[in-house]
Amino acid sequence: MRATEQDGSYPRPMLRRDRWTSLDGAWGFAVDDADEGLAERWYDGSADPFSSTIQVPYPPESPASGIEQAGFHPVVWYRRTVSHDALVGADEAGEDGTGADTGTGARTRQRRVLVHFGAVDHAARVWLDGHLVAHHVGGQSPFTADVTDVLDPGAEEHVLVVRAQDDPHDLDQPRGKQDWRERPHGIWYERTTGIWQTVWSETVPAAHVADIAWSSDISTASVRAEVTVASVPPGTHVLELALRLGDDVIARLSCTVTEKVTRVDVPVPALRNGQDRARLVWTPESPQLLDATVVLRDLDPGRTVDVVESYLGIRTLSVGGGWFALNGQPYYLRSVLNQGYREQTHLASHGSDQLRAEVELIKAMGFNSVRVHQKAEDPRFLYWADRLGLMVWAETAGAYAFSSRAVELLTAEWLELVRRDRSHPSIVAWVPVNESWGVQDIGSVVAQQAYTRALANLTRALDPGRPVLSNEGWEHVDSDILGLHDYTVDPEHLRARYADQQSATAVALAVHGPQGRRPILGEPQKQAFLAGDSPLMITEFGGISVSEDEDSWGYGQATSLPAYADLLMGLFDALRASPQVVGFCYTQFMDTGQETNGLVYADGAPKLPLDTMVHIVTGAKGLDQEMPTSTFGWTE
Repeated sequence: MRATEQDGSYPRPMLRRDRWTSLDGAWGFAVDDADEGLAERWYDGSADPFSSTIQVPYPPESPASGIEQAGFHPVVWYRRTVSHDALVGADEAGEDGTGADTGTGARTRQRRVLVHFGAVDHAARVWLDGHLVAHHVGGQSPFTADVTDVLDPGAEEHVLVVRAQDDPHDLDQPRGKQDWRERPHGIWYERTTGIWQTVWSETVPAAHVADIAWSSDISTASVRAEVTVASVPPGTHVLELALRLGDDVIARLSCTVTEKVTRVDVPVPALRNGQDRARLVWTPESPQLLDATVVLRDLDPGRTVDVVESYLGIRTLSVGGGWFALNGQPYYLRSVLNQGYREQTHLASHGSDQLRAEVELIKAMGFNSVRVHQKAEDPRFLYWADRLGLMVWAETAGAYAFSSRAVELLTAEWLELVRRDRSHPSIVAWVPVNESWGVQDIGSVVAQQAYTRALANLTRALDPGRPVLSNEGWEHVDSDILGLHDYTVDPEHLRARYADQQSATAVALAVHGPQGRRPILGEPQKQAFLAGDSPLMITEFGGISVSEDEDSWGYGQATSLPAYADLLMGLFDALRASPQVVGFCYTQFMDTGQETNGLVYADGAPKLPLDTMVHIVTGAKGLDQEMPTSTFGWTE
């Protein structure tokens, strides 16, 4: 199946193989509040504390998990028994049962059995049959356990055990919106401990494609491929790449593998023709994707070793002249903030259909962009954003403290996420820090300024083709876009603040900005803004609640749906009227817990008719907007 036509169920849509095994579902589960599991060797069957059953990948705090324990449980354990054929793949096993070819050509035909974890919050250890096979730190980023060398070829089944540690009181640890109190309050939500993205296995050749990163340059009519291969001696293999638009091959390239990471520029001649270029480039209005096949061959005798399917979108991003530009043209961002936090599953989701439905509904409401807030969303959400045409501001969970350990934890996790997601054409901005979280004294502490500046530059080093915000909301030190948060709920006041260049400049250069924090720190950022190199966007505003529940929360309150619609119209109109504001992000997409300031209720039902929402968001009238075809609300 072509990567652009996949149904979104494959957990790693950018690097797809046909055969894989989902390990989601029922696992044994145990809490370890006394932290005695390691000493008692829970990982090798010496003790059997797994008296509960949890549905993976739903966190134990969530209703969908079947556990729904919202208290403080800093250490939890999982156990699952998997048959040998399911883990290895019945058609992958060789004569010795491990997938190794014990005859001629064993060097190239040997197989590796990999168990992938989409995300485990926060630190994880993994054992197979009592053998430690992986240790990973970072609650948002993926990791893989190679279990090949501990597999008993004579065993009919294997035992997979995971220990997850997530201290709710550790302020150095990136946590985002997860509450440190026992019950949620304010803008913080229930915790997400342990496994919260899919677990799956696949068997691959020992020599195989391990990672692919794509980028494009329309001006040079080329695509850059960065292909990482595993267990390939230099000069023994060749890579073949083919790019397709539908059934048409538009580019091919073959090269010898000389190092672990092969970087090649693939010419795309059609990009030199203006009409063909318009047909090939990715935009939200026309989200054109190209299929890519990557083949790894042994030079002698030319045998195919590995084949993976991928995809890419050709587009360029830039900022300057006071604008954000897509494919060289100014582009106005109409964005909505999405917490990605769901009533039944918390940070997890019910899977591809639900993720697709969220993307569809956001677009149906008139937005062309979404800011995923204080989490790194499931890659399948990004696949649907790529395929359906929704731009994404990518963020991660922030820490609450500043220390050398906090710097190390967030930096390592953030760089893993940038590497994971940098090929998605839908991502148009990186946000490593939000509202000075983890750098509360950035206005006066040089070390905190240096940290956010370093994060921005590390991001640019990995991915120079996207804007980066050093500190989203205020106190910018090195941001390509000046994103300001302004929760003024008086439309006329909002309109006056950004009515013209003089007014908007006064706000940006103020000592106390709209939320009481200084928008700009340092002369370089000031000059970048004044020169138009850092365009101005209002990247959080609104937050209007329309709930009568006394425990509900919002930045402003409407007493009825008609009053709500009028207030929204006034706020959106105020920003659209500004000649200086070139994009916005409304807070927020969906009611989340006690935070009832979403445009849709927690079950996904819009609070206003879609044609009304499109009018509010875009200013356009008379649109006949239908509901998306897929179901957003989840029912058992």
